[in-house]
Amino acid sequence: MYKIITPTTEQQLEQYFAFRWQILKAPFNFPIGSEKDEYESVAEHRMLLNYKNEIMAVGRVHFNSAEEVQIRHIAVDFNAHGKGYGRLIVATLESYAIEQGAVRAVTNSLATSRPFFEQCGYTKQSTSEALSKLNRIQMVKKLTAQQYLINADWCHELQSTWEKTIPISEQMGIKLHQYSGSTLEVRASLNKNINLHGTMFAGSIFSLATLTGWGMIFLQLKRKKLDGEIVLGDGNIHYHKPISMQPRAQVHFEHFQCDYAELQEGKKMQVTLKVHILDGDTAVAEFTGVYWVLPRG
Repeated sequence: MYKIITPTTEQQLEQYFAFRWQILKAPFNFPIGSEKDEYESVAEHRMLLNYKNEIMAVGRVHFNSAEEVQIRHIAVDFNAHGKGYGRLIVATLESYAIEQGAVRAVTNSLATSRPFFEQCGYTKQSTSEALSKLNRIQMVKKLTAQQYLINADWCHELQSTWEKTIPISEQMGIKLHQYSGSTLEVRASLNKNINLHGTMFAGSIFSLATLTGWGMIFLQLKRKKLDGEIVLGDGNIHYHKPISMQPRAQVHFEHFQCDYAELQEGKKMQVTLKVHILDGDTAVAEFTGVYWVLPRG
């Protein structure tokens, strides 16, 4: 499980900047303090923590104008590359920017970072002579309300499939919020699932978890160019706290296990996965599901 937070306390900010220096500056022998610049106090900062509250990734965004933001200082733990953490940080910063009215994001990145930002949807622009001397390139992205969905066409198809074939999803206000390729986040409306205590029905939490797991399988089948009928075989959930704010469900590829060869051979395929339920940023429940993907025809 992971969570993305805004560092606000003195301890969190100290850890945040120490991580940024360790990943981005220390390898080039830059001194402590070089990881900061004049925009820190007016920027928005985010850091991704694992289940041990260890920092796995950080990033920052600040406004260049009323409509343009600049993404900077994206750093990922050296042992966590390839897990999608960097893309999640970028998507989170872009989501904040959109909420504040931004329509365009830029980044003046090292040339070696170009493939990463291209994966995030950025394109190279003509670079000034000053940036070229620093071995940096400017990359730009148009921000839209659905920018945080990798493979947006698959995501739209999934949302449409839920609404057409699983009517309860629309009644619960279930919406696909974020998909990075390795992590899926789905949210629900608290107002549509609230009980007399002002918290979310336990049955609604179970349904949210079940649909999130189902959705991750749907998207992974798309990625593998496979098809099949997805059914829940068994599901268990452990509740720790009630939900009284924003219901969120997350499933990460690290907690997703299956053997695609079974389906490729025309056999039914078993999928086991874990979904974490959060109330805002607070972990409140864990769902473990066993699904089956049945070959069509």
